Amino acid sequence: MRVLAALSGGVDSAVAAARAVDAGHDVVGVHMALSRSRAQHRTGSRGCCSIEDASDARRAADVLGIPYYVWDLSEEFEETVVADFLSEYQAGRTPNPCVRCNEHIKFSALLDRGLAMGFEAVVTGHYARIEQVEQADDTVRAELHRAADDAKDQSYVLAVMGRERLERSIFPLGDVPTKEQVRAEAAQRGLSVSAKPDSYDICFVADGDTQGFLRSRLGEQRGEILDADGTVLGEHEGAYAYTVGQRKGLGIDRPAADGKPRYVLEVKPETKQVVVGPSELLSVDVIHSHDVVWLAEDIELDATAGSGPREVQVQLRAHGRALPATVTALADGGLETRLAEAQRGVAPGQSLVIYAGTRVLGQATISSASRARVPA
Repeated sequence: MRVLAALSGGVDSAVAAARAVDAGHDVVGVHMALSRSRAQHRTGSRGCCSIEDASDARRAADVLGIPYYVWDLSEEFEETVVADFLSEYQAGRTPNPCVRCNEHIKFSALLDRGLAMGFEAVVTGHYARIEQVEQADDTVRAELHRAADDAKDQSYVLAVMGRERLERSIFPLGDVPTKEQVRAEAAQRGLSVSAKPDSYDICFVADGDTQGFLRSRLGEQRGEILDADGTVLGEHEGAYAYTVGQRKGLGIDRPAADGKPRYVLEVKPETKQVVVGPSELLSVDVIHSHDVVWLAEDIELDATAGSGPREVQVQLRAHGRALPATVTALADGGLETRLAEAQRGVAPGQSLVIYAGTRVLGQATISSASRARVPA
């Protein structure tokens, strides 16, 4: 099969490409240039897609003996991922740029361009498994599952890709038990990235200062910080710099009357207000979400078809745990999720990913969260 290997310049993508070569595929390496600044450099383990990463990707392709190209996707990245990041924070929501990058860049711009050029699939270094399940009518269904290594599992950020793109994706590292094994394999293959540190945080905020990045793009937008009763406690320079569940950096001079820490409870972009309060007010057990993407056509919920509540597990954060819940389809196309156990700090704009065991059923974007059951 003729495939594109997305070479980020890291160890995971290099070993994934090597495994694709071993599997007999006709592999071409592609590095996605996502930064508009060609002089951007990696800062420690932060960021990715820098000039150093492009060089590391080229060296990996040379070792593997595969063709290598750099595709400039910086315009698409700026217009989709970065623009979405800014508009979501401006609207008082907390986006996940890795989800948007997988949706718009890695499994849209890259894959769609590759298919137009005659490639049949994209290979990436993501930690997730694709299982091919034979059906009663002799067809085969692709299912997305968690990786063997729970600590590295990335199925949460991949759930947005949809069924059609899942059919055109290959994740060679899904069955690897540990990241240490991937590094050892890279060293054995002579790949210089074997000891390269992982990238963390947001790739286009390489210094890790998200608030500074937002301020530079959105400017100063002063407003009030209120408690849950509406009392003004202080001022802020931009409501976009706050997210539900945040404790540090609130900018409040005086402590709460009971001496307990305060947390962000709500961001109101229309009035430029940030509401803070005690931790117990953060707990929610009902979540409404929109923009649903189903990966499991055999389990897809549809309100018009009378789909009732379904017992599932949901994950609310990229590194969160699976939570027992029931999910119900709504007439407006969204979902209502009722958690078996209340959770704190569920922020609008984040992804809610639905699982049945290790299998990913679907994904939606959180619209709102509330408390249905009052604690005893």
